Amino acid sequence: MAGKTTDKINFEAMISELEQIVEKLEDGDVSLDESLALFERGVKLSSKANKALDSAQQKVDVLLKSKDGEIVEQDFIQEKDE
Repeated sequence: MAGKTTDKINFEAMISELEQIVEKLEDGDVSLDESLALFERGVKLSSKANKALDSAQQKVDVLLKSKDGEIVEQDFIQEKDE
């Protein structure tokens, strides 16, 4: 698994592989070299998954009907006031 590239892997597969990596690292039954390779792979997958989520968030819009009956586009996720 550590030899796969992240270029052509879907989001669900990335999450699944990340879960497997975490399990292996938590078990502690891997060598230091393998642990480092798994960690590096996990970081790459995590970064790629975050980019996929950011891209999806930008694509998601909601169409709403305004008070005057006109259809308007609004971001699905609105920033929360702090």
